Amino acid sequence: MKITGRVETEVVTDVKCDICRLSTRVDVGGLQFATLNAKWGFGTKHDGERYEFHLCEGCFFGTIAYFRQDGEYMMYWMKATKPLPLMILA
Repeated sequence: MKITGRVETEVVTDVKCDICRLSTRVDVGGLQFATLNAKWGFGTKHDGERYEFHLCEGCFFGTIAYFRQDGEYMMYWMKATKPLPLMILA
């Protein structure tokens, strides 16, 4: 025997970008967003901390471009400031 009734449930109706605060809702496909997560483990300075960021398409790719640009700068800087080999004088 089937018994039916109404059940109230919570659903996600929108996700706002954590950078620009705009909705990630699109006309076709519902919600379109990326999620960046960080979970710090045992022994780290931030042991047990968890982070979750929701980003719209524009902010996601802007963030990725920033990471790449900053990474290239850091690699250049590390190569430019690489310590000279230790010279032993006899």
